[in-house]
Amino acid sequence: MSTMTTLNTYWQPTVVANFLHTRAGETRIGESLTVLEALSDEALQAVAATKLEHAPSARPIALLGVPESIGPRANLGRGGAEQGWQAFLQQFLNMQDSGRLPLTQLVLAGSVDCADLQAASLELNPAEANQLSELRQLCQQLDTRVQAVVQQLFAHGYEVILIGGGHNNALPLLEGLASAQASQVAAVNLDPHSDFRPLEGRHSGNGFSYAHHQGILAHYQVVGLHEAKNSKATLDQLDAAGFSYIRAQQLQQLSMRKVMPSVVRSVVEWALPFGIELDVDAIMQAPASALNFTGVNFDEACTFVRELAALPQVRYLHLAEAAPSCHPAGFETGTRAAGQLLSELVFTYLVARNPQ
Repeated sequence: MSTMTTLNTYWQPTVVANFLHTRAGETRIGESLTVLEALSDEALQAVAATKLEHAPSARPIALLGVPESIGPRANLGRGGAEQGWQAFLQQFLNMQDSGRLPLTQLVLAGSVDCADLQAASLELNPAEANQLSELRQLCQQLDTRVQAVVQQLFAHGYEVILIGGGHNNALPLLEGLASAQASQVAAVNLDPHSDFRPLEGRHSGNGFSYAHHQGILAHYQVVGLHEAKNSKATLDQLDAAGFSYIRAQQLQQLSMRKVMPSVVRSVVEWALPFGIELDVDAIMQAPASALNFTGVNFDEACTFVRELAALPQVRYLHLAEAAPSCHPAGFETGTRAAGQLLSELVFTYLVARNPQ
């Protein structure tokens, strides 16, 4: 099987018409957004060339979904993260294209096709040791698919906004970026969890420890880490790797605006391509795989994204673990909440990347 044939078995385009609700006299974002029709060299080059006509110094930005909850369940957590991408599309594509938002570089790049893996995962009970092992093997298969798709995007000069899915997808993002850049890479993660758990088989809690073990993650910082939500072994591993974190209690005392200048200085000193990682469960009462009532507020999450997205070496934004069905008020309310939250974080990234 050729590389391109393999890639296209891992990827599927988004049919915008399935989500769009039009209104006379108005233009929805979904009506004007560039949609990638094939994950081929020719298609990616053609779209990139069109985008460069509008902004020669800016990179095209690919919106990519990974509708799965394999990683969270393989981490003994709850499902529901497979619903985040659809919730985002329902909201984002139906918002107004007023001509006043920086949408010209944006490309709807479809999703990683993981429906078969997701369906297989739902048949497995993580409380059973053998079935938990199978779940983690499925997560490893998912890694391969996500890595192949994002590497193709990075290699053609695209930035990526990846909407999950679980935080397990940080590993293939970092792998794809490192391979495309032929360089070590870095990440900053807004998350009460370090996701630096032991190498016990792949799941949503050890993407960064695997990336470090592979030698591709040179620098990593966690913002808002809660030490009571991380095991001693996990924190010991993080310390041994030489990676740092800002405690949740420090954020409570100082605020995100006062913390971010030191974070930004560190990233500048790293001088490496890096990704912005944001676990939705860091945000208070956001519908997430691990619902959190004591995290940061939404404005603080936007500040985190905005300050880092303004840096030239950023290459991706990863929004993980949004899970509409985990909202206390139910799936419908959770879908609206997740869609709005994810859309506004995407807008925050876009505005920071294209200051007016």
